[in-house]
Amino acid sequence: MESSNDERQQVSNNLPDMFRPPVNRAMRTLDRSFFRKTVPIAAAKVFKNSEISKVRQELHKVRDLLAVPRLSCVRDLQEEDGVKKALLLRGDLRPDDKTTWSPTINALVEKGTVDVMPYDLVLDYDYWSYAEIIGAILPEKEMQEVPQGFTQVGHVAHLNLREQFFPYKFLIAEILRDKNPSIRTVINKIEDVGSQSQFRTFPFEVLIGENDLNVVQHEQDCEFRFDYARVYWNSRLETEHRRLVDKFKPGQMVCDVMAGVGPFAVPAGKRKIFVWGNDLNPHGYEVMQDAIVRNKVSDFVTPFNSDGREFIKTSAKSLLETEPVTVTIKPKVKSRSDKKRKIEEGKEVVEPPAEVYTRPSIVDHYVMNLPATAIEFVDAFQGVYAGHEELFAPNTAQLLPMVHVYCFSGHSDNEVDDHIDICQRLSERIGYTITHEDRVGGTGNEALELAIHNVRLVSPNKQMFCASFRLPAEVAFRKV
Repeated sequence: MESSNDERQQVSNNLPDMFRPPVNRAMRTLDRSFFRKTVPIAAAKVFKNSEISKVRQELHKVRDLLAVPRLSCVRDLQEEDGVKKALLLRGDLRPDDKTTWSPTINALVEKGTVDVMPYDLVLDYDYWSYAEIIGAILPEKEMQEVPQGFTQVGHVAHLNLREQFFPYKFLIAEILRDKNPSIRTVINKIEDVGSQSQFRTFPFEVLIGENDLNVVQHEQDCEFRFDYARVYWNSRLETEHRRLVDKFKPGQMVCDVMAGVGPFAVPAGKRKIFVWGNDLNPHGYEVMQDAIVRNKVSDFVTPFNSDGREFIKTSAKSLLETEPVTVTIKPKVKSRSDKKRKIEEGKEVVEPPAEVYTRPSIVDHYVMNLPATAIEFVDAFQGVYAGHEELFAPNTAQLLPMVHVYCFSGHSDNEVDDHIDICQRLSERIGYTITHEDRVGGTGNEALELAIHNVRLVSPNKQMFCASFRLPAEVAFRKV
């Protein structure tokens, strides 16, 4: 789950002043009882419960009903002769001032259908949202940058608080947990990802809840179970995971060089795509093994635990030398009753053929999802298919692999500048000139099929991209 794409959002409070929470900017320990407020408004008591729907429709048409987020305008009134229904009315309507009543209300009162009465609307801590509560506590000078963004992984909410919010971090965490029932633990990142580990983990502090980061995460109909403290996971990337997996076709061969716990590999396996998934992190490798079994994709996904550079160098050769793997998926057996019914109707019972997939001996796609350093690994593609030129076009219909490299660049006013920067860095490492004009639809080398996708803004000056290109023959067949 992701609550927001930006942690520097302003508090969006569309509530009229009378419905906003009480303000206490000196609060440092959460006092939920402080946020109890009685709002005097008017209500239309409906004498016959059977007429509640009709009256409600009439008042809705003329906008006389109270329209406040998360509040039902229908209320029960306990009276001596039983429970009556009442409809809460707009905040500027006064029960003792008929000049504030609409003609519709006047008509309903005159007909004896309703009675306009005072009503004390009680609001408390449970009613107001996280943003509304935190907006009533933080100093006014901080109100333009209220921390609303967080990433949820399983039962853990991951914050990345700026320094000015450190004095309020425990308040923020407690309110955040209160307002999100599926959250049990709130943590705050205290150093950058990978600052103390090559495995893209990050130091954190537990703000509230147990220090239990063993989570269950679902993505693309797959289940992953892992210790969030020991592996990399970013829920904000689910859309990107799906986007790239959508580019793979059933029966193709994908090498996921920095696979993590398998957010590309496992969903691809579910779609009958063959994947060799590799990750250097031993725990990530173990989690990927578990996810492969748990999601029943072991026929299609094979895990590896080695260095990414070595995996690139050896995977192509290993695949050529490995015996082909064929997966046969039998059709779901129809029930006996269906077969019997068709026979009785004189219809022929034809079973659909089994699906047969044979693992290719050549890689169709390489995925390199290590944005901080993946570009540094692309030199490993030099000579990856040296001596096997006869296997590829123009000798056959087989194309060289597509390479999908994740990377960071600046966040320029003109994104072309960032794309040019990425092309230059790729060219330097791979030993082959790739330019912005080589993109699909550009004026350059169309055989490269270059596409640079803007994934997400990481910070005001840092953008994540995915650069996809067809591995050049001059690189793949280079003798090194």
